[in-house]
Amino acid sequence: MATQKQILGRNSVVVKFAGDSGDGMQLTGTLFSDAAALAGNDIATFPDYPAEIRAPHNTVAGVSGYQVHIGKETRIIGDQCDILVAMNPAALVANLKWVKKGGMILVDGDAFDEPALKKANCETNPLEDESLSSYIVVAPPITTMARETAQALGMSPKDAARTKNMFCLGMIYFAFNFELDTPCKLLDKRFAKKMDVALINKQVMQKGYNFAETLELFQTTYRVAPVDLPKGKYRNITGNIATAWGLLAASERSGHKLFLGSYPITPATDILCELAKYKSLSAKVFQAEDEIAGICSAIGAAYSGAMACTTTSGPGLSLKAEALGLAVITELPLIIVDVQRGGPSTGLPTKSEQSDLNIALYGRNGEAPCIVIAASSPGDCFYQAYNAAKLALETMTPCILLTDGYIGQGSEVFRIPRVADLPPIHSPVAKANDPDYKPYRRDPETFIRQWAIPGTEGLRHRIGGLEKSDVLGNVSTDPLNHEKMVYYRNEKVKRVAKKIPLQQVSGAKSGELLVVSWGGTQGQVGVAVKEVISGGKKVAHAHFTNIMPLPMNTAELLGKYKKILVCELNSGQFANYLRIQFPQYQYLQYNKVQGQPFTVEELVNEINKQF
Repeated sequence: MATQKQILGRNSVVVKFAGDSGDGMQLTGTLFSDAAALAGNDIATFPDYPAEIRAPHNTVAGVSGYQVHIGKETRIIGDQCDILVAMNPAALVANLKWVKKGGMILVDGDAFDEPALKKANCETNPLEDESLSSYIVVAPPITTMARETAQALGMSPKDAARTKNMFCLGMIYFAFNFELDTPCKLLDKRFAKKMDVALINKQVMQKGYNFAETLELFQTTYRVAPVDLPKGKYRNITGNIATAWGLLAASERSGHKLFLGSYPITPATDILCELAKYKSLSAKVFQAEDEIAGICSAIGAAYSGAMACTTTSGPGLSLKAEALGLAVITELPLIIVDVQRGGPSTGLPTKSEQSDLNIALYGRNGEAPCIVIAASSPGDCFYQAYNAAKLALETMTPCILLTDGYIGQGSEVFRIPRVADLPPIHSPVAKANDPDYKPYRRDPETFIRQWAIPGTEGLRHRIGGLEKSDVLGNVSTDPLNHEKMVYYRNEKVKRVAKKIPLQQVSGAKSGELLVVSWGGTQGQVGVAVKEVISGGKKVAHAHFTNIMPLPMNTAELLGKYKKILVCELNSGQFANYLRIQFPQYQYLQYNKVQGQPFTVEELVNEINKQF
């Protein structure tokens, strides 16, 4: 590699790849983030793509993007990009507002023809007018150069043109002083059954790398500081894969074989696909014909003694509501993972929201309480999936784990833990030939009933969807018995509060303002609060993982602040929940319902308004 004129050391850099749905932006972003992670950088990624398989060509609505934040420590995806790769005018139009002034814009000059400009609603060519004067613009004929390279290796003209994303990727690798060994190995792995395709893509990527070396604008490159991590085994992991691994770990630790009954749904399907790989770990995966069959099969598996799970997103959770009530009344352990997306109805299938909290808390007929927890990052999905399984198995109660599309499909560097180091899981399995066993006999402190595995000698019993009598479990319509059973089921969930950690805060321990968040917004809200604190203002941040029940010290904590600002990606569902639980306090709201995550800038502005 030629000697560079200047290498800029940076603590972090944000790159976004954007183009048509068929331009391979998700693959490009994944390869870049994997290479950055293997180079020692911390990463946070954000795939953002349309719901259509082939969205309208060259239109803003059809733009697919993949944002990558790499650096020494990256808790968030970053508000604005240092580098934007835009494969067509529509990608440039859709993402220009996210590029820092003075940042670099790399575009495919071949794509800026009159038809493409017209579809992107560009009155003039931005490469020729003065609209991009605040940026460093690089606009080589990428499609032409990529096609020529790929055709020379025997690829058809149509397929050769599709390698333009690899040409761009090679240029970006040069900009970050990354060697090509890592991405070449990743391509060999991805195209293991088509090594000729892998070879061509590697050659095109090398061509892009070499071309960047000849450009004067690329003579200033980046070297991003590596992250300082404790020793261990790490990998770039998405939240959905982390969720699958957390469930596998809980199955091993608990001694109950994992069963997943699910129906594919965006953005949760990757959990189903990942778990299907692990028959060697005794995982049984059933792709059901619909959402109802998925949860009902899981309930049957729970009855039989399995660690039973079902995965879904908002519309699927609606369909599972009736069967979830069956899991509540039978008091069987069941894990329900809801990777939230924009709604209602089909809504925004590929966009992220926190809009399923109400249905998780209340979306069942009758008095049907469930445990509800929420993951805060891709890596945290592992630990909260494990925690959801632990709570369900130990309390004989359904537990709903809320993640979302942003953290489910986003990724970060994750240290793989040893299963033996995870907290033990002790399920209340009844012993064979127990002379005192009764289906609804409860522990006097926790109200948890025992789990009688079918086929265990001496434990023949019956459970079902009709109300049962206390202790004996016979069908009962007695009014007082029903009220007692409703109380037991509700109190059992409330007493989980004794098992979960107390709520923590960062920042001021009392004072003017407490900023509250939950789920996947932790990174952005936390960074925003730190920025406000650095400006000299006393503010605190409380991020909630345990939602039903809330930690035991929640009321005491809220009472230490004059103002409580609840930030969430919905119209105020958690704020309303807090109002119901603790009406003595006043709650302010900051809400965003755009299918996009918070930016730190908008959160900082809102927090500062409260002073």
